[in-house]
Amino acid sequence: MSAVDLLPLPPGLVAVTGDEGAGKTTLLRGLGEDALWLDLSLPGQDQYVPQQVWDALLEECPLWDTQLQHDLIEALDLLPHLGKKLYMLSTGSRRKVALVGLLASGATVTCLDQPFAALDKSSARVIREFLADAADHKSRTWVVADYEADPRLPWRRHIALT
Repeated sequence: MSAVDLLPLPPGLVAVTGDEGAGKTTLLRGLGEDALWLDLSLPGQDQYVPQQVWDALLEECPLWDTQLQHDLIEALDLLPHLGKKLYMLSTGSRRKVALVGLLASGATVTCLDQPFAALDKSSARVIREFLADAADHKSRTWVVADYEADPRLPWRRHIALT
């Protein structure tokens, strides 16, 4: 299945599921210019502090939500890490930095590639609650790729890759 086969995407939550190597990440990357995808491990950005990551995204995202950014920083317990370079952060904290950027971006289509991986339970709950709240959005789409579609979330569409 190609990214073109997915279009048009409905607003709200879209699940893309499949085993390792099924093509979930490739599909997300192929969604085109209107979709924001980010490798949650933030490769090549070890020397940046979180704000530098967000500032770079802010330049690309005219609908950036600064209040949501601050709310997520607090909810994901990133305040103690704001002055640290990314190489000093755990895998989970690095991924939280990327998730803050994606969720605050305001992008029409936001791609989340295994958003719950390496997160503590509290942070996973924050992301799940955000997605549940976003499920009824009228103009934005969140495409969530993972091994399984979280049964607690109200998916508008489910694409299973084999």
